[in-house]
Amino acid sequence: MTETELDLRGLKCPLPALKTRKALSRAEAGALLVVTCTDPMAAIDIPHLLNQTGDELLDREARAGENGAQLLVFRIRKAASASTASTKAGA
Repeated sequence: MTETELDLRGLKCPLPALKTRKALSRAEAGALLVVTCTDPMAAIDIPHLLNQTGDELLDREARAGENGAQLLVFRIRKAASASTASTKAGA
């Protein structure tokens, strides 16, 4: 299983969610993505994105970051895509 770290500190909405979506679209099923960001809206946007994509939020952590900014860390597992699952079932 591959693990990819995505450092999105300093980016503002909607960039953290958009870059997370792009990284997930490139990831293989079962891959682990660790997303780190400072935008408070990511606490809403990233779980909402995962609800849309069907990928799994394994863990969410908020901690103090540099300069007093809140650091949000999301651990995400890429789900198998519906098209991949249906292709395998039909094979």
